[in-house]
Amino acid sequence: MIIQLCGLSGAGKTTIATNVKQKAAAFGTPIEIIDGDNYREFLCKDLGFSKEDRCENIRRLGFVASRLSCHGVICIISAINPYDAVRNELTAAYEHVRTVYIDCPVNELIARDTKGLYKRALLPEGHPDRLTNLTGINDPFEAPRNPDLHLRTDKKSISTCVNELFGFIITSAARKNNSSLRVASV
Repeated sequence: MIIQLCGLSGAGKTTIATNVKQKAAAFGTPIEIIDGDNYREFLCKDLGFSKEDRCENIRRLGFVASRLSCHGVICIISAINPYDAVRNELTAAYEHVRTVYIDCPVNELIARDTKGLYKRALLPEGHPDRLTNLTGINDPFEAPRNPDLHLRTDKKSISTCVNELFGFIITSAARKNNSSLRVASV
């Protein structure tokens, strides 16, 4: 199974994915996180932030996830993943792909600004430190219309979101395998 997270920078994708992986490990459920930031350092370092490059980045992450998924590893792709077309492409290309929208309003993300990206994106035009391609500020994000799971990190705690995603994964895996997996209480 492949879980493709999508959401703006700072919404909680990596935090939720990491906590779900830890929770799953306690139950012997193998999960691998395919983190967009980490893979950009190695597998995708030749890519920039144009629409074409962002789509190619997701295709590569999806391919890696598909190889692991074929061997029974549940993969969580943790990336902004801003475009409907490439999310739909992954869903069509590989088996058992689920889309999870990690949602948080831009105003809340600007207040959080854990990486300082929003501050840089909101600098005046022509400022040497201005970030010109931050998704949600000066680059588009297409919110999924019908995600398989929608988590609002401005309204729910990280712990609640982790439990919901973990429960979703266990339930989806049980349906996929058409068997009764040991479902952890969440």
